[in-house]
Amino acid sequence: MRIAAAVIFFSLFLVLEAKDYRGAEYRTKNYFTYGRFEVRMKSAHREGMLSSFFTYNDSFPATPWNEIDIEILGRYTDDVQFNPITPGQVNHEVHYQTPFNPAQDFHTYGFEWAPTYVAWFVDGKEVHRQVGAHIQALNLPQKIMMNIWNPSYANWVGLSTASVLPAFAYYDWVSYSTYAPDSGDTGTNNNFKFQWKDDFNSFDTTRWEHPDPSHTWGGNLSTMYPENIVFKNGVMILCLTTSTTFGYYDKTEPTISYARAENGKIKVHYTEEVEQESAEMPSNYFVTNNSVASAKLQPDSQTVYLTVAKYDTSTLSNIIVINTNDRFYPANALTVRNVSIVKQKPIVFPLKINCGGAAYADYLGDQEWGPGVEYGHVDGKYNSNAAVVSGAADATIYHSELNMPVKYFIRVPNGIYDVELQMAETSFSGDSSRIFSIAVQDSVVVQNLDLAALVGKNVAYTKVIKNVIVDNEMIDIHFMASKNYAIINGIIVAQTPSKVHEREDLLPTRWNVGQNYPNPFNGGTVIPVEIAYQETIAIRFYDILGRQISELAVGNISAGKHYFRWDAKDFHGSPVASGIYFYSVSGTTFSTTKKLMLLQ
Repeated sequence: MRIAAAVIFFSLFLVLEAKDYRGAEYRTKNYFTYGRFEVRMKSAHREGMLSSFFTYNDSFPATPWNEIDIEILGRYTDDVQFNPITPGQVNHEVHYQTPFNPAQDFHTYGFEWAPTYVAWFVDGKEVHRQVGAHIQALNLPQKIMMNIWNPSYANWVGLSTASVLPAFAYYDWVSYSTYAPDSGDTGTNNNFKFQWKDDFNSFDTTRWEHPDPSHTWGGNLSTMYPENIVFKNGVMILCLTTSTTFGYYDKTEPTISYARAENGKIKVHYTEEVEQESAEMPSNYFVTNNSVASAKLQPDSQTVYLTVAKYDTSTLSNIIVINTNDRFYPANALTVRNVSIVKQKPIVFPLKINCGGAAYADYLGDQEWGPGVEYGHVDGKYNSNAAVVSGAADATIYHSELNMPVKYFIRVPNGIYDVELQMAETSFSGDSSRIFSIAVQDSVVVQNLDLAALVGKNVAYTKVIKNVIVDNEMIDIHFMASKNYAIINGIIVAQTPSKVHEREDLLPTRWNVGQNYPNPFNGGTVIPVEIAYQETIAIRFYDILGRQISELAVGNISAGKHYFRWDAKDFHGSPVASGIYFYSVSGTTFSTTKKLMLLQ
């Protein structure tokens, strides 16, 4: 919970003024010291809020602050935040990149709290561990808690608005195992002994409690109400609603957060998940002086790509959307919504960005990410300094930095790019003072980067990631700090000269399936496909015994060149093992099979 100690008193003082939203919190009556704490949950996916599972010593300020967090921010689709908060309310925040969207299905999260370490787990796998003096200061009994709420800190969670509500977080079960290194039966080295598991079939008043209806804290836009804790079909549902509604009800119709014209399509983004059949009905979309040929709902269930008969950005002004249903039961239908279409702004390559502030020379100034921009950061704040950084071709870029970023997005046409990341450590001189990792397009390109140890203080460091494959018109840079937050000074993106960019305006005269690249690969690979006519294709994956293990949901695509990414996962979403596989691409007029190699 990244909030300054001066402005928050977590559960100790009642904030009496009326608040615009109602959240929910569920907590144990008893306190626990050391153990393995686990939950199976599905988070809420909404900008401006979070779902959580944590332990907390609620006797502060009579005793020092102790808290261990798992927080899932609704603005991300592949990120979970871990944070032990120690006496003095000192944060030790970490971001972990998940290979799934936490809001689309149930997953197991947990942590082991021992006298010398805290380790976090996702689906049974340890993904992060912290040791040291700050962990040893976590020694006070804590309650097990879960909540859903909307912080007032927009740079952290995004801007909270009533239009995205209600939002729901689902909890299947919670379990606790005590720390028992000599007699355990579960956890790391069997150092923990199972005690109990609650399947949330009902409200167990002997174990759990909820705060009184006036419970809230500074920096929280909602007041926590017991009516927003609902038990249904063996699941506990924590609800975030407006101040006029309670509980697991949704009578609000979906609406449109924005519409953009980009790369030959119109992108329509809904405020919530929508039902596929109505979202993909072209007759539900009206574009001024144009006609909608097709509509395709994306995997996030909130974004629809429209193809139109005449794609001319000078004439695309607004779009009217009707009759789209949300996924609640019974469904709510969007009656009518008229939205202005944001126009794509052309990017000139190489694209140079001063991540720490304003534009200068040929560097563009940084900005927050949003529907109206072509690039920008999510989370973070600017720092400036007068340090003299050595080893830099351009020293000016290192006089400011973006501190604490989590994401950086850049809209680009599909293709292959070189991405250059510019960084310098100007705050710490000691080794292990700041450590973070960076992923680009879901692949970790820098693991546990320690700039002070690698190059020293006030020394420029440049990381160039070659041949970054873009098949979804977006470069996604993910910063995952494990100590004292990530930093970035500058980013340069250059197109890679290749046949991918040659004469892309010409439609192919025949179909062709290219060799996947990279090959061999680790993590993800791209399959290039070009077709002469619009048709429905399927891409299936087989092991060396001929058994189908996975399939890409491609469907009907237009004539032209396309790039499809496979993340080497089977039908169940689990990573497949290293080895040789085959991919088959088939349509109504063609079929071909090629070999690929996965090296995990």
